[in-house]
Amino acid sequence: MSLEKLRHEAERWLQQARADLKAAEQSRTSGSFEWACFQAQQAAEKALKALWLFLAQEPWGHSLLNLIRELPDDAARSALSGLTDHAKRLDKLYIPTRYPNGLPDSIPADVYTDSEAREAIVMAREIVEAAASLMS
Repeated sequence: MSLEKLRHEAERWLQQARADLKAAEQSRTSGSFEWACFQAQQAAEKALKALWLFLAQEPWGHSLLNLIRELPDDAARSALSGLTDHAKRLDKLYIPTRYPNGLPDSIPADVYTDSEAREAIVMAREIVEAAASLMS
């Protein structure tokens, strides 16, 4: 894929990351805290994948931590290194926010809280904004 096409694709991924962040806010407001947490994780993942594409690389996987640690650009990796704790916390929201068997004797809709959703959205927003900044 040409650099021009990769940059276009990167922008599309970043736009979707921002849309996911907005959806996370709406889910939190409506009380779907588990869904807000998952959407926050997705926003951060898509923003990091956008950055990979912007760097003319193909991203792989769902771990935010790995997407940061394995960034093929030293300057970008260094710029995001302060967000690895956010990545670790958001990575924990990838499966148990969606599946009843991810939690013992409960379902995601019953265990996630407004404060967890708020925190996830704040962390995701920081990752999205950092990726967007590196792409500008």
